[in-house]
Amino acid sequence: MRDFVQRVVETLSVDDDKDRVSVVQYSRDPAVQFYLNTYTTKGDILESVRGLRHKGGRPLNTGAALQYLRDNVFTASAGSRRLEGVPQVLILLSGGRSSDNVDAPASALKQLGVLTFAIGTGSSDRGELQKISHSPTRALSVSEFTDLPSVQQQLQSSVEEVVVEVTPESPTVTVDTAKKDIVFLLDASDGTRNGFPAMRDFVERVVEKLNVGQNKDRVSVVQYSRDAEVNFYLNTYTTREDIVDAVRGLKHRGGRPLNTGAALQYVRDNVFTNSSGSRRMQGVPQMLILLNGGKSYDNVDSPASALKQQGIVVVGIGSRSSDFGELQRISYDPSYALSVSEFTDLPRVQQQLSSVMSKVPVRATPMTPTVTVERQPQGKDVVFLLDGSDSTRSGFPSMRDFVQRVVETLSVDDDKDRVSVVQYSRDPAVQFYLNTYTTKGDILESVRGLRHKGGRPLNTGAALQYLRDNVFTASAGSRRLEGVPQVLILLSGGRSSDSVDAPASALKQLGVLTFAIGTGSSDRGELQKISHSPTRALSVSEFTDLPSVQQQLQSSVEEVVVEVTPESPTVTVDTAKKDIVFLLDASDGTRNGFPAMRDFVERVVEKLNVGQNKDRVSVVQYSRDAEVNFYLNTYTTREDIVDAVRGLKHRGGRPLNTGAALQYVRDNVFTNSSGSRRMQGVPQMLILLNGGKSYDNVDSPASALKQQGIVVVGIGSRSSDFGELQRISYDPSYALSVSEFTDLPRVQQQLSSVMSKVPVRATPMTPTVTGKKVTDFYIPPSWLRAN
Repeated sequence: MRDFVQRVVETLSVDDDKDRVSVVQYSRDPAVQFYLNTYTTKGDILESVRGLRHKGGRPLNTGAALQYLRDNVFTASAGSRRLEGVPQVLILLSGGRSSDNVDAPASALKQLGVLTFAIGTGSSDRGELQKISHSPTRALSVSEFTDLPSVQQQLQSSVEEVVVEVTPESPTVTVDTAKKDIVFLLDASDGTRNGFPAMRDFVERVVEKLNVGQNKDRVSVVQYSRDAEVNFYLNTYTTREDIVDAVRGLKHRGGRPLNTGAALQYVRDNVFTNSSGSRRMQGVPQMLILLNGGKSYDNVDSPASALKQQGIVVVGIGSRSSDFGELQRISYDPSYALSVSEFTDLPRVQQQLSSVMSKVPVRATPMTPTVTVERQPQGKDVVFLLDGSDSTRSGFPSMRDFVQRVVETLSVDDDKDRVSVVQYSRDPAVQFYLNTYTTKGDILESVRGLRHKGGRPLNTGAALQYLRDNVFTASAGSRRLEGVPQVLILLSGGRSSDSVDAPASALKQLGVLTFAIGTGSSDRGELQKISHSPTRALSVSEFTDLPSVQQQLQSSVEEVVVEVTPESPTVTVDTAKKDIVFLLDASDGTRNGFPAMRDFVERVVEKLNVGQNKDRVSVVQYSRDAEVNFYLNTYTTREDIVDAVRGLKHRGGRPLNTGAALQYVRDNVFTNSSGSRRMQGVPQMLILLNGGKSYDNVDSPASALKQQGIVVVGIGSRSSDFGELQRISYDPSYALSVSEFTDLPRVQQQLSSVMSKVPVRATPMTPTVTGKKVTDFYIPPSWLRAN
């Protein structure tokens, strides 16, 4: 196997602008040997491949390995250039049948546009390999791995053939467009007042052509200028007539400046979400039609990239006052940017728009949209995960009664307790989400109507992972980011067929308090690993005995919920090392104060323990746009950083787009490729020095940073908007203020105090970085023989 990888690499054109290579081994769990951006020369890759040692282990979880690749290797931070249209190729060498299910992960890779070629031996399951492969004909077979040279030429021909077939711009699949979710984003700034009636008429004509209905096309309209405002959501109206009436009644909003970037971010976080009626996670095509009449005051690149990453097809339509290059960057593909002289000419592009709409692709990418943290409601978010496999059929009525009795004790309404129920066996199935019902009566009625799901095997690990990615999220009603305790109650009647370790750990890192209750058929050690702590695992002989542990469960839940600090469902870690980014307001308004800001950064750095494996520092300046002075991995000594800080020159510019700058550091600085060690659990900190109110919206980007566990400290002058700084900061108490920047030394002690207790949250991330054939070798290690 090792020799085969070596021979294939020999045929590639390896450098950063051509082919990139990654190698991953797996058995029970996957292990990355090197990422797509680890090596940039063929020599280095070959040397690493020659040094590969067989991993060992069992069972063989090919499904989990494929899912791991999708979430951690085919990502921008790991060097994938998928979003730039570079073909993504996966070559799997497998020597046995998988112990877990490969269907969903294989499908997810196909939806991502990854071209998979599976090669197996006589011990492999050919049907399984065909399901995994890009198409069944792409699955190859040899008697033994020593025969791999016999299929090398066939593999290379197949790879070249399909790579040519891939349309670089859309590594997605076109789906049945019988239904779509369509959002209109209308520029309602002062500059479009005269053209607004024509925009409104255009929207009406487009809607007239749609097949509107709950299970057909859905429509939303959002207006924006400085901020965005929803006129109606995707789930507000279910008939064409109601939508047309609402469109006819639209009033021009007015306002300035025009913050298109913030508006794009807003629709991504607040409109293309499950709770707002988006069906993206069910595979329904998502489309955004932007009608724009001017150049944006804020930066559009990061929000536009984030929409593309979610597979949302954006069509930008502009007038002669628009910046056409900007519209091309915003649009899903540059050819989707359309232009008219005046908005009264919009009917001329209706046919072009219809053509695009008829071939809208979909990409099924999991999403955890962000919410603005405004209040901290009292209460809990409680999720019940019920084993609905074949073995619990007789015990299911008792499980249902138990859930009912627990719900009876809760205070259910939108500002107190929320409840969700999920059943699982081989796969999970949501009965209802945390935001589906707002009254106890509705929840109880739904629980009484639960039917046993059935199925096997019992994949508890996959179910836990599913909850983490799809239920404990803002779009599904979770208020985790508002500091509301998250509780999971698992009722399990058997040992899991897949591994629970990584998913259980991921839920703990997210701050979810898990209580596992099992029967005599369950694996007690497994339940203890899943639970918030081993003592929280409870046991009954049969599910009919569940009433005997109800009081114990309720006491335990109340006890740990009190222990949780509402503001940070995170754990404080050893702060022996931190990644610290300084974000400096370098707009025209801070010219005089800049030397004092520079001195302050220098004094803070002087107190740090800088080193490759200690503290790392980055500095970014911003005004209209953000610009990196140096990244977290640029310098490894305190002296070099201090020299670089002393040499900082004030950048200047206006207006002050703090929101865009926050988004920029999230997407381009707090990333693996820029030196961030967030995924290794190293605390992440952003220190903002700000001298004025932002021209764009800061709420969504600030929320996105909090969601990643990045601790923001906002320090402002008398010209700053202190309420804005409090919303940006990780906690309102972390917002500090001085009269002038020359007074910064006065808050240094407060800053040091915050830095000494920085928490970390290990939340998986797929940041966007700039990063063209990507080749990934997946090697199950029942194979590479150790020398």
